[in-house]
Amino acid sequence: MSLMRKAFKPDGGPLADQNAEAGEKEALSGLFAGALGTFKNPSSHRTVTYDDPMVAAEAVLLADLLLRLLNRRSVSP
Repeated sequence: MSLMRKAFKPDGGPLADQNAEAGEKEALSGLFAGALGTFKNPSSHRTVTYDDPMVAAEAVLLADLLLRLLNRRSVSP
């Protein structure tokens, strides 16, 4: 999570959109850090079982959205 906070740091993180409003920068940082903390961190510390296939599918969709946001950011000036 701290890596995401550094990457999207509003005042100079390499993935922060310097043209965005301060609140939007913070929100995007929180979105990425929260997604990582919710879905990646637990599996690094224990076995996580997704009993509900919809939750697993939605986690994949969230990851897809995050990648699209990153892709859009890396293409835009």
